[in-house]
Amino acid sequence: MSSTRTLKEDKSGAWMAKHAVKEGHEVVCHVMVKDNEEDIRKTLRDIIRDHGPQALILNGGTGITKADVTIEAVTPMFRKVMSSFAPIFSQLSYDEVDSAAIISRSMAGVIGETAVFCLPGSLKACKLACKNLIFPELSHVVKHILD
Repeated sequence: MSSTRTLKEDKSGAWMAKHAVKEGHEVVCHVMVKDNEEDIRKTLRDIIRDHGPQALILNGGTGITKADVTIEAVTPMFRKVMSSFAPIFSQLSYDEVDSAAIISRSMAGVIGETAVFCLPGSLKACKLACKNLIFPELSHVVKHILD
């Protein structure tokens, strides 16, 4: 999600796509969406309908500026919230960036049969979440969603 970056400039998204493949996952799309709640919701609905992904990782729009609307857009779409994701990621972030971690509003949940992770846009934060939480647990998460 971005009001300032282009897909070509999305270093975090490119890193996540590359490393998801290295972890044995198939990447079905990589898109950039404007920081607009309805655009974000529409894009999520379209991707889930057209590609049926087991997981989506969103990066950006999780801060506290007026333009940061990812959480507001995605939260109403969740049928389940993975309520432990945010506090665990916050603790990991705190260990890395100290008190600046309070600015992040990361979260995770389930839309339909798709796990959705909302991360900050910074490359450092995306690496932290993917390496320590998402990639190690993704197969387990997906198994539980499909059970």
